[in-house]
Parts: sequence; C-alpha cells; structure tokens
Amino acid sequence: MKNLHFKDFFWNSDLTSTGGYDAIIQYLNDGKRTCKEVEEYMKARASIEEKYAKDLLGLSKKVCGHNEMNTLKKSLDMFKLQTEHVSLSHLQLAQSMREEAKKLEEFREKQKEMRKKMEQQMDVLHKQKASQFKKTMDTKKTYEQKCRDKEEADQNVNRNTNTNNTKQIEKLYTKAQQAKQNAEEADRLYHQNVTTLGKARDEWQKEHIKACDMFEKQAMERINFLRNTVWTHLNQLSQQCVTSDELYEEVRKSLEQCDVQEDIEHFVNLRRTGDKPPAPVLYENFYSGQKSPTGAPPSRLPPPIIRRGPLPDPTNNNDTVYSTVQDAGYSVIQY
Repeated sequence: MKNLHFKDFFWNSDLTSTGGYDAIIQYLNDGKRTCKEVEEYMKARASIEEKYAKDLLGLSKKVCGHNEMNTLKKSLDMFKLQTEHVSLSHLQLAQSMREEAKKLEEFREKQKEMRKKMEQQMDVLHKQKASQFKKTMDTKKTYEQKCRDKEEADQNVNRNTNTNNTKQIEKLYTKAQQAKQNAEEADRLYHQNVTTLGKARDEWQKEHIKACDMFEKQAMERINFLRNTVWTHLNQLSQQCVTSDELYEEVRKSLEQCDVQEDIEHFVNLRRTGDKPPAPVLYENFYSGQKSPTGAPPSRLPPPIIRRGPLPDPTNNNDTVYSTVQDAGYSVIQY
C-alpha cells in the first residue's frame, strides 16, 4: 500500500485559502499539547514516587522488633534494611522519570523553534500571495472596465461616421484613441500582475511542499519519540518491580533461616533462672513444734468435744486438794 503524505492531500482550489495548511498546523499544535501532557504526567508520577520513597524511608527507620532476639531479630533487621533499599530505589526511579520528562521537554522546545521559523516564512508567503492576488484582481477589474470604455468609444466613432460635423468626429476619434491607450495600459498592468502572481504562487507552492515535508517529518519524530518515552517509562516501572522483588527475596531468605525452636532455646539459655521449682511450704504446729510429715495444712474441723464428769466438790473431806478461781495461786498451766 502506498504511503500517504501531507504534500499530496492538503491543497485548496481557492488560491487564497489556507485551509490545508491550517489543518496541518492544528494537528501539530495538538501533538505539541500531547507532548506537554505526557511531560506533566511524568513529572507528577515522579513526585508521587518521591513522596512514596520518603514515606517508606521514614517507615524503615521506625522501631520494629527492637526487643526481639536471635534469628527472628535478624530477619526483622533484614526486613527494615531492604525496606530502606526499596525506598532508595524508588527515589532513583523518581529521578529517572524526571530525566525522561526533561528530554521530552527539550524535544518539544526543539520542534517548536524549527516550526516557528517555517511558520513565519509561510505566513510571509501567504500574505504576499493574498496581497498579489488582490492587486491582480483589482487590475483585472480596471482592465475590463477600460476595455468596455474602448468598445464604447469605438462604437461612438462608428455611429457618427456619416456626420458632417468634423469637429465632433475628431473629438470622438481622439476619445477613442485615448480609450485604446488606456485599455492597452490596463492590459499591460493586468498581464504584469498575473505574471507576478504566478511567480508568487510558484514560490508559495514550492515552500508549501517543503513545509509539508518538514511538518510530516516532525509529526513522525514526535510520534516515535512519545512512543519510546512511554515505553521507557513502562520499562522503568517494570524494572522497579523486579528490583523490589529481588530486595524482598533477601528478606524471604532471611525468614527461611528463622528457626522457631532455636529462638526458644536461645531465650531459655540467655534468661534461664533455675531448673527446680520451689519446695512445698510445710505445716508447723505452734504448740508442739512438730512438723507435719506431709506438710498438709491443719484441719479446719473444730477440735473434738470430750465430755468430762462433774466438777469435784471441794467441801468433801478427802486428801485431794483443788484450787478455785478465787484462789490467788490458781493457774491452768501445769508444771
């Protein structure tokens, strides 16, 4: 299939029309706007990455497992370390994005300057062409009017050929001659302007083709540059995922070395306080001073009630002597 080109499809039947040229310029302006939008997008994405990286870096500095020990502590330390590395990789990603955005900005400005020169040149040619076309059309109107004046003067001479007024005939003849000279001069000017317009048209047409070729080349370069820029951007994001996964893999490897039983034994060996429980508390009788062999606590049951006989009568005349409460030497303690 034959490739389509700007120079073959952006002409107008009206010589003064710039519709085709304006359509190309609008297309280029839209392309420039797209470049600006992609550039702003990448700058915004870089800012997001930078903020995320700084937040992640701050998070990696927070206390996490400070009081932990042995293999789990090593894994948590590795976790914090790799989190810090991930944050630094995101900072690098943000910088790379800004560099790509800067390249896009420089490319856009370069195309802008090249277009500016060509557009200025084309604007001059458009004005010259339009001005010369107007001038040519004005001389054409003058030429046509002078031709009508000449014809009218010739007709007046012919109508008065048989008149006897010689003076009148000479006057009409002189007027006809003057009309003829005026028509010839108008024809000369009209022909001259048509020739000048033709040269202006040829020059404009040649520059229009050059402009179309340059604008088409710029459009192709812009499309290719934008495509490569977005492609590079996506590669950076994919590489960031790979880098993050590689850093996280280091954490996973450390977690694989985390031994639950080893950490338990490490704690026991480091903080052990003894391997025997405390001895049981033995019961000690207050009165006897004897220790219960079993160490069982005293019974909570009340002491057994021992029934005793009636009190002896102290008035009985026998050898047994009993003390009474009223006696000064009475005591329940026996020696």
